[in-house]
Amino acid sequence: MTTAYDFSATGIDGQQVALDDYRGKVLLVVNVASKCGFTPQYEGLEALWRRYAERGLVVLGFPCDQFGHQEPGDEAEIRNFCSLNYDVTFPMFAKVDVNGDAAHPLWKWLKDEKGGFLGIDAIKWNFSKFLVGRDGRVLKRYAPTEKPEALTDDIEAALG
Repeated sequence: MTTAYDFSATGIDGQQVALDDYRGKVLLVVNVASKCGFTPQYEGLEALWRRYAERGLVVLGFPCDQFGHQEPGDEAEIRNFCSLNYDVTFPMFAKVDVNGDAAHPLWKWLKDEKGGFLGIDAIKWNFSKFLVGRDGRVLKRYAPTEKPEALTDDIEAALG
């Protein structure tokens, strides 16, 4: 059985990160962008991270430039933007594709595990979110319009 812990990704600093490092944690995996109407959600994501990190939540941000060229910068620019504008301290990764043939394997798996609205698996836009339980299995998928603060009940339940 495949779980989120079976994947790795390049961190925003260029180092490989095994998601197995987060084994036993609840993960909130999000495709993010710096120039999107949903970009202010960084604030809510950071608030969730700070509120629940000690209980075992890890927010994982994956920049993506597949939607309206809303993440045009390189990793250094993305890191600086997130730090300066939203004081982001949760783990961030190098830019990935979330759709298409070049989609990162983690994102292919996430979409396979929890299909989208009307059975359409493709990620529709920036700030799509997946909640992964402590066992590494996907619990829930959220639309980009779903604000981070609206996820607290599901996060609380996943944390136990």
